[in-house]
Amino acid sequence: MTQTIPGLHHVTAISGPPQGNVDFYVGTMLQRLVKKTVNFDDPGTYHLYYGNKQAEPGSILTFFPFVDAGPGRAGPGMASAVAYAVPIGGLNSWMMAFAEAAIDFDGPTERFGEQMIALTDPDGLRIELIETDRGTGDLAAGDDTPVDGGFHSVTLWLDAPDRTARLLTDVFGYSSAGEETDGGVKRHRFQAKGHGRGSAIDLITSNAASIGRQGAGTIHHVAFRAENDDVQKTWQEILRSQGFDVTPQIDRQYFNAIYFREPGGVLFEIATDPPGFTTDEPMETLGQALKLPAQYETQRDRIERILPSISNPKRTTT
Repeated sequence: MTQTIPGLHHVTAISGPPQGNVDFYVGTMLQRLVKKTVNFDDPGTYHLYYGNKQAEPGSILTFFPFVDAGPGRAGPGMASAVAYAVPIGGLNSWMMAFAEAAIDFDGPTERFGEQMIALTDPDGLRIELIETDRGTGDLAAGDDTPVDGGFHSVTLWLDAPDRTARLLTDVFGYSSAGEETDGGVKRHRFQAKGHGRGSAIDLITSNAASIGRQGAGTIHHVAFRAENDDVQKTWQEILRSQGFDVTPQIDRQYFNAIYFREPGGVLFEIATDPPGFTTDEPMETLGQALKLPAQYETQRDRIERILPSISNPKRTTT
């Protein structure tokens, strides 16, 4: 396998009302709101993008914030958690900040030799912070800069992970990086070459009886990186040759995307790095103005009346 996936591009989830989502990810998790746009299929709903200071692939967590979304629940066939990379020693300040803000968290515990803590966002999505020597940037809570380390990993909850594991190793070029069992949860880690942002994928099986349900607090899909359109086209051909039903390329304004279901049922995307989030506004003012896809620009007045207002986030970690 000469072509390999370098890691995650973004993760997209579903939330409830947008204000609480912004308050948590900007005000608590110190992410930068890098794009405020709308759902391509439902322009009366925001699509919010959070990331590091430079809005780099591998740091982008996006949300469809549906005002009337019912609660979701992670289960087999779904991504169940997303983890950020924290430099060694960086967890202490986060734990102190969360404690001072009365935000509950679990841990610290150890996973594959790395210290970690976990908490849930206002809608119940599991967010993990994992210390790693691959963590970059100043991730101390209370700093005036966003969390710049990007993703560490994402967790996929599967009933039968073997075929997904073969997709990661035999097709994507990942390697097995260990197995652990904690209680009734068996976890198998896979690592992309290069150990960059979002380069780890964990596959878990669990004894817990749970039927997954999409809704607020659940992950909708997981997107992997392709450096450009040519690389993405190569992946499209490779996946189709392996029997996967892959969509045509879809223009998502800030990247081009192809989609398919992996064997365990999780929706996968492969997204291009270009054109990036500065294609319609400068880096200095990312996320400040509502940006609309070209097909909706003539409807701006109506869309702006429909969308709930979003105020500056309330900071809860200091």
